[in-house]
Amino acid sequence: MSPRSESATQPASRRGLRDAPFAGIPAAMAGAMRSSAAVAPIDRWAAWDRFLESTPATGFMQSSWWADFRTTVGFSHFAAILKGPGGIVGGGMVQRLRHRSGAVFYYMQDGPVLPTDAALAGDVLEATLATLEERRATEKENVTHLRIEPRWEEGAGIPLAGFEPVARRDRYVEPRNTLCVDLRPKPDGILAGMRPKGRYNISVARRHGVSVVEDTSPRGLADFLRIYRDTAGRQGFRTKPKSYFDALLAVAVPRGRGALLFAEHQGRRLAAALVILFGSRATYFYGGSLAERRHIMAPYLLHFVAMCRAKVAGCEWYDLWGVAPEGEPAHPWAGISVLKRRFGGREVRLVPTRDYVYDRSAYMRYQAAEVAR
Repeated sequence: MSPRSESATQPASRRGLRDAPFAGIPAAMAGAMRSSAAVAPIDRWAAWDRFLESTPATGFMQSSWWADFRTTVGFSHFAAILKGPGGIVGGGMVQRLRHRSGAVFYYMQDGPVLPTDAALAGDVLEATLATLEERRATEKENVTHLRIEPRWEEGAGIPLAGFEPVARRDRYVEPRNTLCVDLRPKPDGILAGMRPKGRYNISVARRHGVSVVEDTSPRGLADFLRIYRDTAGRQGFRTKPKSYFDALLAVAVPRGRGALLFAEHQGRRLAAALVILFGSRATYFYGGSLAERRHIMAPYLLHFVAMCRAKVAGCEWYDLWGVAPEGEPAHPWAGISVLKRRFGGREVRLVPTRDYVYDRSAYMRYQAAEVAR
């Protein structure tokens, strides 16, 4: 990635990372922090991605390639990265969006990234917030709030004083309940960890001769969109436009981060999965299946093969990316969650999306605009 200036209005896809300044860092950590100003921005990007891939408690939405992609849908970004003598200790890539209500807000998907030690995590969080406050003071536009979606499980004990749950409907949220299938056993062990119905449906698909192929060509994208839109229509989900997936694949596939997989039967593609690979986790990001030929159970073999491919690629977990909480049959994801739970896995409940409000009246206007939309 080639460096650019850090102007708040500059498109951020190639902007160098900015290390957190010493100001605002708690006294307990100040001695451990150091600047890496001598390191070229391109090296900082590479160092950040390496840090993320070795840190289970985060995800691909903190990566430099995800930041590149997000510029195509209206987000610029900057970064607050904290470093100690041993390297990066935490912080985050912060997206910046100008909202239709007239203000801007900061957004940290899969972040901030904090140490596993709860006491140290609190210090890193405090230092990150101080860095963002300094950044906000330089903005020419009003910043309503900071939104975080950390990949911390509920009960982790990390203090979030001053943050509040998102109280109203909002399009800028990601799933906070998911299932993660352990890929560390051999394939037979992965199968053994599934529910009996899941294993049985995989065998049904095999008996019917279902095959799984990868295709990121224009034809593959067209088939994916056909299946994805058909599924969304039946389930009542809002869909992303073709341009979204064009841009995502253009960024992810050349880097080996994304794949489009299809379950085929007699030449007909019946199920699709867009899978993201990052660090120890493969994520089923988007996809679906057609209503036709449902008796051959194509989606089940599709996901099992995706798990096996991810295991070969070095992943340890297959994240099914969003399920309805148990015991909530009226939840919008209740239908698709039935299929996902048949793959077994560990249920993960992440802390809810939270906002740190800078300007209460402007934040209320932001909320009103989201509800009206």
